[in-house]
Amino acid sequence: MFTHVTVGANDIEASRNFYDAVLGALGAEPGQGPDPKGRYWWRTRLGAFAIGKPIDGEPACHANGGTIGFAAKEAAMVEAFHAAGVASGGTSIEDPPGLREGPFGGLYLAYLRDPSGNKICAMHRVKP
Repeated sequence: MFTHVTVGANDIEASRNFYDAVLGALGAEPGQGPDPKGRYWWRTRLGAFAIGKPIDGEPACHANGGTIGFAAKEAAMVEAFHAAGVASGGTSIEDPPGLREGPFGGLYLAYLRDPSGNKICAMHRVKP
């Protein structure tokens, strides 16, 4: 459904290092860039993710109530995502990484805030 997601970053290098670490833990290559607008891009066969300073020149801020979820092939990748994020300037939020049971079955989740406050999640769908 989505082709790409872009989030604002106030400190591009801190955010690039953070996303290289957390997305690398999920198997993504390091971000490419900067492009002519100063953005860095992580691309997979499923879509792209980018960071950059807001084009309007205002400071980047997070979307209250918004979350960007990244797919993980296994629970160990969710744990690695979380550890890499905390080690790279992110903040652990909500419950610790782990299994949550719900109407969609078992989900192994970890939530972080990136250096600019954006809320992200790694998720592995546990097969019944």
